[in-house]
Amino acid sequence: MKLRMQSVHFDADIKLLDFIQKKADKLDTFYDRIIDGEVILRLNKDSDKKENKIVEIKINVPGEQLFAKEQSASFEAAADETIEALRRQLKKYKEKMVAH
Repeated sequence: MKLRMQSVHFDADIKLLDFIQKKADKLDTFYDRIIDGEVILRLNKDSDKKENKIVEIKINVPGEQLFAKEQSASFEAAADETIEALRRQLKKYKEKMVAH
């Protein structure tokens, strides 16, 4: 899956970007018609907690756009949660498509 990655106000490590890409590629096993996606990584400066890493992922599928956003102590954990949320959305979307 083609992903555009964007990190807001910092430079994301290549290992982090590869990690997210690898995780996102697994979504193709649940639905093979994903067009592309966009990942936004940002730090929540307003948060005084450790959980200030935000990962937002939008993926485009035929006729719709799925979106998930999670906040966690690490970008990896937030990415895991975001991908998991998208996996659930994809399964629902696929069921809806099969029902039609």
